[in-house]
Amino acid sequence: MQLRPLIQQLTQQFAAAGIESAQADAEILIADCLELSRGELTALAITDGASAAVTDAKLTQILALAERRAAREPLQHLTGKAYFRNLTLKVGPGVFVPRPETELLAQVGIDALRAVVAAGNDGSTCIGVDLATGSGAIALALATEVPQAKIYAVELSEDAIAWTAQNFTAQVELGAKAELRQGDLRDAFQDLNGTVDVLVTNPPYIPDDMIPIYPEVVLHDPKLALYGGTDGLDLVRAASQTGLRLLRSGGVFAVEHADIQGPSVVELLESDGWLNVVQHQDFNQRDRVVSATRP
Repeated sequence: MQLRPLIQQLTQQFAAAGIESAQADAEILIADCLELSRGELTALAITDGASAAVTDAKLTQILALAERRAAREPLQHLTGKAYFRNLTLKVGPGVFVPRPETELLAQVGIDALRAVVAAGNDGSTCIGVDLATGSGAIALALATEVPQAKIYAVELSEDAIAWTAQNFTAQVELGAKAELRQGDLRDAFQDLNGTVDVLVTNPPYIPDDMIPIYPEVVLHDPKLALYGGTDGLDLVRAASQTGLRLLRSGGVFAVEHADIQGPSVVELLESDGWLNVVQHQDFNQRDRVVSATRP
């Protein structure tokens, strides 16, 4: 089968299943099975010659995976990887798949760490912490984009940390200064009390009685990574207290939240005594991250 009609077939199949990114998912899935980049796939599809033909064995593989994607299994579970900023991460069942909007939280943390590096003159390593790290996306973005910093991350889930550990090992072998621990964000890193420069977290923040609209989330994302109590903010409250414990005076705290929770998170942090509480919007111009400074 030729590539162009195969891409069209999967695009139509995914669109009929209600997948918003139907063509992109079709191209990514086919490219992954053929061990091509998406750009290489597109170039081959344009020629539509003999080199663009898919073997029967590969076609069987692609069509089987397409059935699973049409049933709303996450694309990242089918390919085994997720992309986040400059990183390619291993993901699968049991770990939260990083979202594009979370790149804003990583950027806020990176900017804060770079400011510490720029201001530093004592030669010491600045320290960053990521609470509830999931796949390790945010922590490893900080570690790779601010190589002067040492990044610590904590994850509670047994299922998730199996994936997280693989991602940390890969980046540490490339020189990233990052350390992963298993534990609860409420009492993590007692050995770092008062020494941390920047703390970031993307905790569970969906209210317990709210049902996410996407089947991929409802059926496949781990519940531990989604739900945060009656109003969704239980873990935000806990992270705020952990931040006050871990951060040095003047240290920066940044937390992701649902787009409707911005005012509540701002009020929460101001009530806890944080200074310079600022709301940040994601690429959709929606409130997504609040940052603050430890008094």
